[in-house]
This record gives sequence, structure tokens and C-alpha cells, in this order.
Amino acid sequence: MSLDSESSSPSSSRDWFFPSPSFIHSTSHSPQSPNYPRKFSTIPRHPRPSPPDWKPPKTSTFRGVPSAAYGDPKYGRLRRRVDFTRRSEKTPKQEGDGPVLAQNRDVSKAVSDEKTAAGEIGIRVLGQRVKIRWQMAFSLAILITAFGSLVHKNFSLHNQVIDLQDQISIMNIKLQACNMLDPLDTISISQERDYLSSKGLKILALTISIALLSMPIFLFKYIDYISKLRSSYNSSEKVSLNKQLEYRVDVVLSVHPYAKPLALLVATLLLICLGGLALFGVTDDSLADCLWLSWTFVADSGNHANSEGMGPRLVSVSISFGGMLIFAMMLGLVSDAISEKLDSLRKGRSEVVEQNHTLILGWSDKLGSLLNQLAIANESLGGGTVVVMAERDKEEMELDIAKMEFDFRGTSVICRSGSPLILADLKKVSVSKARAIVVLADDGNADQSDARALRTVLSLTGVKDGLRGHIVVELSDLDNEVLVKLVGGELVETVVAHDVIGRLMIQCARQPGLAQIWEDILGFENCEFYIKRWPQLDGMQFEDVLISFPDAIPCGVKVASRGGKIILNPDDSYILQEGDEVLVIAEDDDTYAPSTLPTVNGASFLHIALPARKPQKILLCGWRRDVDDMIVVWRGSLPRDFIVPKLMEKILLCGWRRDMEDMITVLDAFLAPGSELWMFNEVVESERDRKLVDGGLDLSRLVNIQLVHREGNAVIRRHLESLPLESFDSILILADESVEDSAIQADSRSLATLLLIRDIQAKRLPYREAMVTRGQRGSFSRGSWIGEMQQASDRSVIISEILDPRTKNLLSMSKISDYVLSNELVSMALAMVAEDRQINDVLEELFAEEGNELHIRLAELYLHEGEELSFYEIILRARQRREIVIGYRLANAERAVINPPAKTERRRWSAKDVFVVITEKE
Repeated sequence: MSLDSESSSPSSSRDWFFPSPSFIHSTSHSPQSPNYPRKFSTIPRHPRPSPPDWKPPKTSTFRGVPSAAYGDPKYGRLRRRVDFTRRSEKTPKQEGDGPVLAQNRDVSKAVSDEKTAAGEIGIRVLGQRVKIRWQMAFSLAILITAFGSLVHKNFSLHNQVIDLQDQISIMNIKLQACNMLDPLDTISISQERDYLSSKGLKILALTISIALLSMPIFLFKYIDYISKLRSSYNSSEKVSLNKQLEYRVDVVLSVHPYAKPLALLVATLLLICLGGLALFGVTDDSLADCLWLSWTFVADSGNHANSEGMGPRLVSVSISFGGMLIFAMMLGLVSDAISEKLDSLRKGRSEVVEQNHTLILGWSDKLGSLLNQLAIANESLGGGTVVVMAERDKEEMELDIAKMEFDFRGTSVICRSGSPLILADLKKVSVSKARAIVVLADDGNADQSDARALRTVLSLTGVKDGLRGHIVVELSDLDNEVLVKLVGGELVETVVAHDVIGRLMIQCARQPGLAQIWEDILGFENCEFYIKRWPQLDGMQFEDVLISFPDAIPCGVKVASRGGKIILNPDDSYILQEGDEVLVIAEDDDTYAPSTLPTVNGASFLHIALPARKPQKILLCGWRRDVDDMIVVWRGSLPRDFIVPKLMEKILLCGWRRDMEDMITVLDAFLAPGSELWMFNEVVESERDRKLVDGGLDLSRLVNIQLVHREGNAVIRRHLESLPLESFDSILILADESVEDSAIQADSRSLATLLLIRDIQAKRLPYREAMVTRGQRGSFSRGSWIGEMQQASDRSVIISEILDPRTKNLLSMSKISDYVLSNELVSMALAMVAEDRQINDVLEELFAEEGNELHIRLAELYLHEGEELSFYEIILRARQRREIVIGYRLANAERAVINPPAKTERRRWSAKDVFVVITEKE
């Protein structure tokens, strides 16, 4: 019998070596047991172990009662009888307290039962926990023991093989020494030893590969088991271990961009190594060959078809299956990376690699006009680059820009999605390399828009690499201009859109036709302001500079000695110094240059200032080859002294603006004493005074105008009919403050007000007066409503404020309003300042209350009826009044001509013609 069988018998080994006393007694005294020797009777009486089914006798817990009494029925009856007797023997007091004691006992019993139940539950739960933990520990110990035993057994067998091989080698040496061993046998024995050694290594490699492959399975099972165990015992734990591990993996993959390809690489290397070890265990190849073969199976799943044998085929199929999974994951990663890159390009997340470009931050209705003006400005350079960054989707921005109906003229528009408040997004659009940065105001609340513009300027000033260009900020409220300039410093140029429109409306209401001239000057389509230095003009008087540019009109000088200050309309005697630059109005910056001497048809000008056009004696000292062709510029004298006629005016303001106090102040400075300013809106009169005072207006300091308040709705006809609309010299329809957040709603309200006013004026206008102007308007019949409104427009000037350029085009075609001012003029000003920041000083002076401004003058102030003069001669005559003539409009023309091309050509002028001049404000 083997040891294993002996140890596995029902009775222990001690029971086999030590028989029971009865057995010893029977064998020592019974003659019928010949199989047992007599010496067993002499075995000393040592303490013997008890048999397995033996139990010690029970001792009684009751001392006075014998143990046999427990089985006798009479003792049971006696005990019950005695107990009953004791319970029946009670005192009267105990009988009286019986119900109370019974109630107390019931409560105590209930409490004790609850405690007992809670204790039992706690003990049961604790026991279950201990049991599960012991089961877990036991399972883990079994797994570790099994794995350890396999490894230990493998290593022990390998050691035994090595020992046997060493002994064989020693015996072979001895046999060779005795010449009893053949060399061929030695070689075979050595080969057998190598085979046995490699066989052990192969078994070890196969075991390790199988163990490593099975470890993740056991690990996942163990984690799942732990998660379920925690969730069952601890209900307060909301996040399981599985979810925590998933979260950690997700964080690693999200934070580290190269985590996914790195994990794929590690998985590929593990698969190659494990596959190589498994192949090394089932084939006769070397480890290096097996690793290479494993790589071929991973790279190409069809290579396993050449495998022979059950083991190699099973391992090769497994490696090929893993290779297919890895290849699928690699394709997924590559496709995701490509899709993410394309999505980044599509959504505008890539970096703009540009320099000397114009950067526009924000999105508004002015963007279309701004892009159009920038494209026209860059046309002479062959096109430029404009980058637009806004908090919108890139595809939507590109789609909206594509819908704009204008030619970009070679200019590329690049859109990027981002926030100007984030430095990373600003770096993405190469903000430090832009030559100009335009910050557009948001559509909506003025204060919020200006606050966002202020934060944008703060972000721009915080760019680490600095800014190469200047910042042009569009503001909605004039009060915020000082704060933005304080933050931005010398880098910032501001354009207050609301203030620009308000001042233009006042100027255009006083001088009909001035709005079209402003549109020509501000836009890049015609002529605009340019500043450039011309060294050949140094030492020349400004009066001579005026007639030195055949294709431009000088308007001022940028004086270098005064820190680069621009002086509009300087004195004739001012002499240009070194470093001075000349401000001109020209078609483009490369279309003009000063000439050596003005000529007319090849003849030179001889500039002579004479007091009157009458026979004069002129002495020419010296000789020139073209003396016969010389032409004398007769400045002559003005027809009559110029007196500015200041007449009382009656102006109506329909609507309420935020800067109403500024408009009232400007009107009070421009209008004649005794003028009336009617204010018609829905704001209560007491509330109007409070708003005007809060805005900084002192009503007691108004000297030239008288405020007349009327309350009503400008889109209700009966409210408008209560006003004397036919008696006003000018009517200004303002975009009301209550609806200015919505451009479409504000334009609809302004359009309705305009149509109602023109219709009421047409009904009140006598037909005989309308017939006088019918021929001028032309194309509409007497019965048409547009024709009646056009006839009414000759009696009063209506200036409409339109926010959307599309509405402006509609009204301009119908010609029922004298002119429409819209955000398009603001876009032109922004584009001009973006191209040259120095122009902002010129515009501010022309819009300000003091300094120089644009005026429209009648031709009879400079010439006689039918007089023939060249444009140069008119310029010199206007200098007698300290004015600069920049253009003219003929009596039969609809538009003015700014910077006329043929300045030396003489022509016959009419007294009904008008000239556009730059002059000082009266």
C-alpha cells in the first residue's frame, strides 16, 4: 500500500498503529486469534487516542438530581409541579402590581427581542463578510499556489535534467579514458543533452506565455468580483471600482494625446513577444526565429497557413487573430486622427501662418461693407489677406461671406472660429504679425458691446510677442472712448459709430447733398485721404503746393516739428520743412506725384497774383525757351464779399437716441439764434429732461435753439398728423433707442415713419407748387404715390438713419428720402483708419464742433456768370477766403466730382454750380 492511499484512508495513521483496548484484550486472551502474536498483550498502557466517533460523557448541570433522572417522566412532573406551586404563591401586593409588571416585562421583552434580532443580523452579516473574505483569500492562495507549484516543478525538472546531463558527461569522460566509448556515441549523447535542455526551455516558455495570457482574465474577474462585493456590502459607495478604473483610463487617454498610439504599440509588442514564446514552446525553431515568425503573423494574417502540427497551428491562428484586432484598432486610430484633423481644418482650429494681414475680431452687419472696402484698398497691391475670427462656426461664416455680392479683387478672406478674449485663439490668427486689428462692436446692447471691446483690448495688450500693427476699435457710446484709450494707449484708434452717424446726420440736414460727398471721400471706390512725404517739395510754400499735384488735391500738412500733428487747411505762407508730409485727396496711393511745374497743353504756369482782371503791365526778367507759350494764372478778385447767411431753422427729430444730448449741443452751435428743435418720441417729457441732464446737457446754456417737446408714436399716422410737417426745414428720422438692438426692426420703424411723413406732406402740398418740380424728378406720373412723395421732398429735407445696408439700397432707389445714412459709412471709416491710422485725426477734426469741416458753396461766390476759369484758378481764388476747393457739382449733374482730373483745363461755369470746400467752422 502506498503512502497516498494510506493517508487517504478513513481512519488516521495513529488508529492503525494503536489498536483499541478491546482489540488488545481479545487478542491477548483469545486462543482463536492465531494471526495476532502474543506480544501485543505486553504493550505498555500509554495514553491512546480516542476513536473518531468517541465523545466524552455529559455532566449534569443540576447538582441535586441524578443524571438518570432526566430520562424518568416522574421527575419532569415533579419539576413542573414545583414551579407551578412557586408561581401560585404570591402576595397581595404582587397581585396588585401584576398588570404593571406584565406590561414592563412585555416592553423589556420587545426591546430585548429587537436587540437580539439586530445582534443576530450583525453577526450574520459579519460572518458572511468573513466567510467571503476567507473564500477570496483561499481562491487567491490556490491560484498562487498552483502557479507557483507549476513554476517550481518546471524548474526542479530542469535542474534534474541538468544534473543528469552532468553525470552523463562525467561517465562519458571516464569511459573515454578507458577507451570504452565510441566518439559517435559521444556526439549522440551531447545532442540528446542539448535536446533535453532545449525541451525544458520550450516548456518553460510555453508555460510563461500561457500564464501571462491568463493573468488579464483573472485580473478582470477579480476586479469585477471586488466591485460587486463592495456594492453589495457598502450601499453608500456610489462609484464602483470598474467605473473608477474606466475613468482613470479615460483621463489618461484624454490628457495625453499620444496615449492611444503608445498603448497600441505596447499591445503589439506584447502580442509579438507572447506569440514568439508560444511558438518557441511548440516548435523546434530558435527564439529569434519564433519572434520574427510571430511578427509576420501579426503583420499578415495569411502567413499562418503554412504551419504544420496541432500546436503550431493553434498558436499561429491565435497570433493572427490578435494581429487582425490590432490592425483594426490601428485603422480606427488613423481614421480618427485624419477625421479630427479635417474637422479641425473645417471648423477653423488650425493656425494662420500669415504676416502683414488685416485681422478682424467679431461679427456684425458692418462686416460685409468693411470687407468690400478692404478689398478695394488692396486692389492696387494685387490683393491682400484678411483674417476674420469670431465666436461662430467657420462654415457658417464662409457661407455668409460667399453670399455677399461683391468682388474681392484678389483679396483672400480666411475665417477662424475662436474668442478674442482667449490668448491661445489670438495666437492662432497670428495677431502679433498683423498690420492692423479691427475690433467690431457686437449687435445689441451698447454698454455690453463696449465692455466686451474693452476686454478684447486688454487681451490684445497682453500678447506676449507684442503687436506690430495698431488697433481700431468700434465703440457704441462716446462716453466709453476715454476708458478704451486709457487701456490701449498709443496702440488704439477709436471710431464711435453712434457719434459718427449722429454728426453726419446734422451736417447733411443743414447741407443737402453733403452725405454723398462724405460717401465718396470715406470709401475707397473714388478718392480718399493719403499722407506721404515728398522731399522735392521741401522749402515750397503751401500755396504753391496746392497746384503741384495734377492728380491730387493737397488738404493739409503733417508737421514733423510739432510731433507729427496734422494741420488741415494751413496758411498759404507755410513753408514745408524737412520731414513734413503732405495730406492729399487722391484716387489711390500710387496714382499721384508732384510735378516740377504745372502746365497747360505743354505750356508752363506763371503764377501771378493780380487784384483784378484788367489790362496790366508785366515785366519778365530773364529768358526761357517757352516764354512765348507761358500762361499767366490770373487769381483775380472774388465777385463779392462772402457773408455766411445764418437764418432761423426749424428741425424735427423723430425718435430718441442715446447721444441725444450731443446732437442738441452740436445743433445749438451750428444753427442761428431763434431756431426751433422739435423732439417727437414716446419718452415722457419729464423723463426726457432727466435723461438729458444725466447725459451732461445743461438746458440753461442753450442760446441758439429752443426745445419743443411732443409726445407720440412715429409709426402712428394720427400722431404724425398733429405735427406741422410741411413747415420743417429738415426732418431727422433716428433709429429709436428702444429697438436699436435689432437692425431689421429699427429699419422697419424708420421706413414706416418716412413713408407716413412723405405721404402727409404730399397731401398738404398744393398741387400747383408740386408741378414746378415735376420735371426734375421725371419718371413718375402725377397719380403715383412715389411721385407725390418725391414732389413733397423738394419742400423739406429728410435724413433717415438706416442700420442695414440692404434697406439703404432700397430707399436710395425709390428717391423718397434725400439721403440715407447707415452703418456702411461706419464701415468705410473703419477701413480707412485700418489702412492708415493717421486718417483718424483728420476725420475727428472734420466731425468735431471746432476746426475745419466740409461745406458746399455756390459758384457765384467765386466767379461771374459765364466766366472761363480752370480748376487751379478756382483753387487759388478760394484761398482768399482760407478755403480749399476739393470738387464741384454742376447744375445739371446728380453727383459731385471730387478731385477732377483736368485741373488745368478752362471751362465756362454757371452761377448755379456748387463747389465742395474745406473751411473753418464759423
